[in-house]
Amino acid sequence: MSVLRRLSETFLRSAGPALHAAYVLVRQGVVRPVRPDKLARMALAYRRWGITVPLGFAIGAIRHPDRPAVIDERGALSYADLSERTTRLATALRDRVPARTRIGLLARNHHGTVEVVVAAAKLGVDVVLLNVGLSTKQLGDVLREQNVDLLVTDEEFGDHLPELPADLDVVLSWVESTTEHDTLDHLIAKTPLRGIDKPPRHSRLIVLTSGTTGTPKGARRPDPPSLTPAASIFSRVPLRAGERVLIEAPLFHTWGVAGFQLSAVLGATLVLRRRFDPQDTLRTIERNRVGAMWAVPVMLQRILDLPDEQRAAHRLDSLRIVASSGSALPADLATRFQRTFGQVLYNLYGSTEVSWVSVAQPSDLRAAPSSAGRPPFGTTVRILDEDGRPVPQGEPGRIFAANNMIFDGYTNGASRESRDGLMSTGDLGRFDRAGRLFVVGREDDMIISGGENIYPKETEDVIGAMPEVAEAAVLGVDDEELGQRLAAFVVLREQASLEADDIRNRVRERITKFATPRDVVFLDELPRNPTGKVVPRELHPHLNK
Repeated sequence: MSVLRRLSETFLRSAGPALHAAYVLVRQGVVRPVRPDKLARMALAYRRWGITVPLGFAIGAIRHPDRPAVIDERGALSYADLSERTTRLATALRDRVPARTRIGLLARNHHGTVEVVVAAAKLGVDVVLLNVGLSTKQLGDVLREQNVDLLVTDEEFGDHLPELPADLDVVLSWVESTTEHDTLDHLIAKTPLRGIDKPPRHSRLIVLTSGTTGTPKGARRPDPPSLTPAASIFSRVPLRAGERVLIEAPLFHTWGVAGFQLSAVLGATLVLRRRFDPQDTLRTIERNRVGAMWAVPVMLQRILDLPDEQRAAHRLDSLRIVASSGSALPADLATRFQRTFGQVLYNLYGSTEVSWVSVAQPSDLRAAPSSAGRPPFGTTVRILDEDGRPVPQGEPGRIFAANNMIFDGYTNGASRESRDGLMSTGDLGRFDRAGRLFVVGREDDMIISGGENIYPKETEDVIGAMPEVAEAAVLGVDDEELGQRLAAFVVLREQASLEADDIRNRVRERITKFATPRDVVFLDELPRNPTGKVVPRELHPHLNK
């Protein structure tokens, strides 16, 4: 970055968030000159939709109608196609969604998922994004709790249907065979294209919390007040207008939703695959000249696990950005990924409740691989003690954050602890002298063993960096003598050999002896949910084997 550009950005940050946001949006190509007639049509679209997902696709249909909006296994849909299809779908669904009910969406990443979200927003109807890993009982409970009357689902999840309420209206979104149910394509094809009224309210996306430690809760995602939230992310993750963005993170997860919404602002082409496969991901990047990829850390691990010759067989020079979030990015994984693919990795730390907190750019990960980076503009982050007082720099404490996309609360009426306008993330962290944030673990992960405060993530990072180890998870378990102790669950690389005592000795050499795991359990793989997070409750039974 030139000295002049650096000075310009410093001035704009000091001038205020709105001016800085405008600069970023111009720089990334979101705001640029358009013909007066198109500008008038865009103004009408804004008046109708406000800052919502339909606006992004409506503007795309005006500015670049022939550009692909979505590419998936079945081909491409242009912005003009998607605009028309979602209007037809909204008309078709209007009479099928009773007042004060919601649409449930149980689907993988494909054009139908995008179309349902956009069509529902055109109607002003809330959409509950359902985790495809839910059991039939969990699904039934969530549908009742969230007042879902219409379920849109892929055919592959049809095994759930016989156990769900008989009066539940069902539409299939991805079909591989003949079916008696209505399908999205059938509804779109048979519904005439008519104008649709401005919705009486803005719809909300209801995202389920991960549920790794309990029953998932519904969290209401807010409407952005302007394009400032998008500009805040673009200031740290330099996505470009019009480029192709591969979203491998599930669209039912906050991280996948973020990629989808930001791509709509950019007028980008969404590249979607229903299932993640590391080899297919590289083929997709090469075939579609993908500029940015949205992923979760376990996906990056799977790509690195491919044989060198398989990775080398693909031309990946179009790939500028690999944005990772959804779970903690291990330091060793960050280092190895950048060593293999270059300085393209961006790590975003946030949550369903607080949206983003900080972003680690490639330079941050090069200097401090375990860092969560720095807060983007318009974001405030503080580290507080139990009494709400700031802790000294370098000391761990509770992470509190504020931005203009804090969630609207859980659908059951609960919320998160807040102090002075900042919301708890539920994590513990610290800042280094350079202003980089480090997440040391969940608040409820910290254990007290023999009177010592121990953070499992520190031990987990040490074990994960061992060359013989593919992945590891460390958590606290009850101990009659010490109160609690650490247990490590380790997956070795193929043909690697390592004993439990080897792991303990190496941990003891790197960090305090109190952080040495008493239990070391070797597994073939770690239990993970569909977003790649380790599920602790499925690890505990292995201690008794």
